[in-house]
Amino acid sequence: MLEPLPNMPDGVIGLRAVGTIEPADYTSVLDPAVDARAATGEKVNMVYLVGDEFDHYSLGGLWEDAKLGLRDPRVWGRVAVVTNHDWLRRSVAIFRPIMGGHARLFDVDQLDEATAWAAGQD
Repeated sequence: MLEPLPNMPDGVIGLRAVGTIEPADYTSVLDPAVDARAATGEKVNMVYLVGDEFDHYSLGGLWEDAKLGLRDPRVWGRVAVVTNHDWLRRSVAIFRPIMGGHARLFDVDQLDEATAWAAGQD
């Protein structure tokens, strides 16, 4: 599931991946948050924490994640991916050049730094 991260700065969506990520996590949590931010005309800045509580993506969850990356690239601002999972770090590194906005990788122990970067406080 996707859970909101507490104490995010204004203009930053914060989410934590816990257990299995399913399509409903996108339709009920992530998509509405992204849509609401994009509707303001401001860039979507996000912190996405994928730590030890994460298990895996369902096949449908992977599809929803791929569709998220195909959204209009102009809506994306800064996306901080916070993880120690090597496979996810490699995936972000591969797809970073075609992702909208700016994506940056952080280790789990750098959550505060990632949040500040996503908020433009670097």
